[in-house]
Amino acid sequence: MLSVVARPLGLGASCCRGSRRAIATVISGNKASKLVRERLKEEVEKMKVQFCGFRPSLVVLQVGDRDDSNLYISTKLKAAAEIGIDAKHVRLPNSATQDEVLHSIMSVNENQTVHGLIVQLPLDTVNHINSELVTNAVSPEKDVDGLSCINAGKLSRGDLNDCFIPCTPNGCLELIRQTGVSVAGKHAVVIGRSKIVGAPMHDLLLWNHATVTTCHSKTPDLPEQVGRADILVVGAGRAEMVRGGWVKEGAVVIDCGINYVPDETRASGKRVVGDVHYASANQRAGFITPVPGGVGPMTVAMLMENTVQSAQRFLLRSQSHG
Repeated sequence: MLSVVARPLGLGASCCRGSRRAIATVISGNKASKLVRERLKEEVEKMKVQFCGFRPSLVVLQVGDRDDSNLYISTKLKAAAEIGIDAKHVRLPNSATQDEVLHSIMSVNENQTVHGLIVQLPLDTVNHINSELVTNAVSPEKDVDGLSCINAGKLSRGDLNDCFIPCTPNGCLELIRQTGVSVAGKHAVVIGRSKIVGAPMHDLLLWNHATVTTCHSKTPDLPEQVGRADILVVGAGRAEMVRGGWVKEGAVVIDCGINYVPDETRASGKRVVGDVHYASANQRAGFITPVPGGVGPMTVAMLMENTVQSAQRFLLRSQSHG
């Protein structure tokens, strides 16, 4: 688990003249992720000196050529290069079969010089490929996305020091920590139950001693549930679904959403919004993450964190066997 920064990383709460309370403090993922990356760079440099030029190594496996995947991968490769991680991008054509993808994964699993392997989802292929099978083919020791059933099972049982925690929930928890608000004993509400965000977020908050409610598409009284949350994490995938009036006054609001909505004032004709209606929620929340610049940068930083951690575990195993 992280112990990155002691002081909260907000942009400062500003008061509206004549209003009864301050506007929410913005929790900056850009600032928090920069501090994580700087710390990791130092750790990688120490490994390099101590172990004769050793570098953590990450492989990003992509099937096909989706534009959004290319953008995400370039962000990860740039962050890795900045920290000193040796990152390789392996791209298979969209004609790749399931067996070919599994073969590529197995070869990386067996390569002792690689410490982290992520398979970029979704798989862009003309063939039917079982994504679950592919995800679980990644060696748990190299599963720095934390998405294999082994790592998910360990997280669900509270074995937090013996697994890789999925990057987005881990980043969310770190942003909550930046507020100075203690998770223990708080009522947390998670909206969404995906394997990447909602389900692991529930487990992570639970084992950090929050009382956790998970809401989803079948939850009948969503505004009432949201209104009870001291800590609210939203990963529903629906633009501005959570209205500010639902939010408990003073709550910590973490918005994992990335949605594009039409905006004629922009050259692109669209803008990015989260799953929370920011303009109204920041009138009631105590702390809130912006979109963009909140959870997104922390997700990438946590991938780097897991990769460095994997390399450190590899060195420990090598020393104990040596």
